[in-house]
Amino acid sequence: MTQLLQALVLGLLIGGVYALMASGLALIFGVMRIINIAQGALLILVAMFTWWMWRETGIDPILASVVTTPLMFGFGWILYRTVISRIRDQSASMSVLLTFGFALVVEGVLNVVAGNRFRSATPFYFAESFTVGPISLPKTQVYGFVAAVLVLAALYLVLTRTWTGRAIRATSQNPSGAALVGVGAAGTAALAFALGTATTGVGGSILSVLYPFFPASHYDWISRLLGIVVLGGMGSLPGAMVGALILGLAETLTATYGGLRWSTLVFYLVIMLVLLFRPQGLFGAKLREDAA
Repeated sequence: MTQLLQALVLGLLIGGVYALMASGLALIFGVMRIINIAQGALLILVAMFTWWMWRETGIDPILASVVTTPLMFGFGWILYRTVISRIRDQSASMSVLLTFGFALVVEGVLNVVAGNRFRSATPFYFAESFTVGPISLPKTQVYGFVAAVLVLAALYLVLTRTWTGRAIRATSQNPSGAALVGVGAAGTAALAFALGTATTGVGGSILSVLYPFFPASHYDWISRLLGIVVLGGMGSLPGAMVGALILGLAETLTATYGGLRWSTLVFYLVIMLVLLFRPQGLFGAKLREDAA
């Protein structure tokens, strides 16, 4: 019983971090119908930068997100204005090809600059845990979960309590209607892409502590994020959060009772099964196209 409870708690902690990482991908698709395959590469880019700051200055890797988040927001804005906006009105397949190409560029640059070897930031509390009765809570996962929840709460407030957030939601739900009331599609899309990219600032900093990584790790991470957003429903932020918690629990339970080598298959199996039996995901809506 204790082992099951331990696995459930750890699954919820890591699920919260996954929710943060997947929220940016869901937001970008929800507003622009762009599948940002480069999201995983951006996570690794931030993780590498965080690791470098921790090694050179000793700054706490998770606190380093105070620096990396605004940097990634600006980077996302520039990336959209200079590259992504060119395929704004193209099919989703074009966004897949473009962002996958960009992910390969990021991987290549990291290989040249940093080398193709595993790294991980290990702050002083890396091997420490909180103890609550029979349950042991690793401090790295607790701190990462708290940071993820704070950022998700801030993102929720931005989307629901600000004019910018209302414009983003309006564009996501009804682009033509939003345009009729004066919401600029181009500016809103740039903001949404920048916000979605900014989540990698926190997510990558947390990743640098929780997981060893190297430049090609982005393949593993984009598969996890796609599994989450497919399960929750493409473009649905609530769906991404629920999907992240479900898959976090599934991964931890599989690792506990089936072995670590099987836990990495969970996300691939979820993508396959959801696409077979419920393509719209848990929170997605079926679309109907009328034939002329």
